[in-house]
Amino acid sequence: MTQPNETLSTLPHGERIRSRKLAKGIATIIADATGLSADQRQSMEAELRAAALAVPGVTEARIALTATDPKRTVIAIGSGKGGVGKSTVSANIAIALAKAGKKVGLIDADVYGPSQPTLLGNDSKPTAADDRLIPVDAHGIKFLSLGQLVAPGQALAWRGPMATGALARLLEADWGNCEYLVVDLPPGTGDVQISLIQKSRPAGAVIVSTSQDLSLIDATRAVDLFNRTQVPVLGLIENMAGYHCPHCGKESDPFGTGGAEEGAKQMHIPFLGRLPLSLAIRTASDKGRPLALGKSEESAAFAAIAARMIEELEKVGA
Repeated sequence: MTQPNETLSTLPHGERIRSRKLAKGIATIIADATGLSADQRQSMEAELRAAALAVPGVTEARIALTATDPKRTVIAIGSGKGGVGKSTVSANIAIALAKAGKKVGLIDADVYGPSQPTLLGNDSKPTAADDRLIPVDAHGIKFLSLGQLVAPGQALAWRGPMATGALARLLEADWGNCEYLVVDLPPGTGDVQISLIQKSRPAGAVIVSTSQDLSLIDATRAVDLFNRTQVPVLGLIENMAGYHCPHCGKESDPFGTGGAEEGAKQMHIPFLGRLPLSLAIRTASDKGRPLALGKSEESAAFAAIAARMIEELEKVGA
């Protein structure tokens, strides 16, 4: 005889229980484990089993956990060439998205120059459960980087297959309830970019460039790669645009200004905004405290770019 569900009404995690039944001494509990880590799932299962077995008349407890992966929006952040501040922009944009209320994961896929552990001030080694990496928490986001998996200063002399295999392991990690996965790509248009597009097609790509012609030439190539593979280009960010001298107070443009905005027009893609060549950004990055965390002109600029990205994602239906 099946007894009323009220018999098991005092079980913990009631908000996650989807079904509870007691028949012939066997308690069958179905619970939703969406968004929980492997350790949290194991803990919830153990607590439900112990609580069910403590109910009078229960001789056996069968616990089934179900989970629905949240829709994850993958955003690729790339550049045609190195040295344009792509990784710094990626870290700050991820934090700005989190401050806007999004649940964000950041993947440092810059295989040959992983810098996110330094930028985020956390070089903790990720753990693993069920053969999946568990991302590390930093400043309100989750992140994984190959820099966490090798000794400091150790060169990653990897050919394409090893690099793309490493990217797959980062993408397949236990990202829990993350809605957005921001992927900091290596410079250029090589194996890692193509592998990301093939295995986890991004909802959109963002290109970082300075205003100088040399950077824009390579940025155009990066835009062309995503266009050819039908990945929407959300827009272009102009980095290192303008420098305010702290001594004389004058503005100067070592890398020029406005070039990326004009380039975006010529490529028929959105211009997401510009970021200054700022000593404050450099200092905060070296300290592992990205400026997007605070309240400054630079923080506001990152927040504005993140808001524009969200708008462009909505336009492409992400």
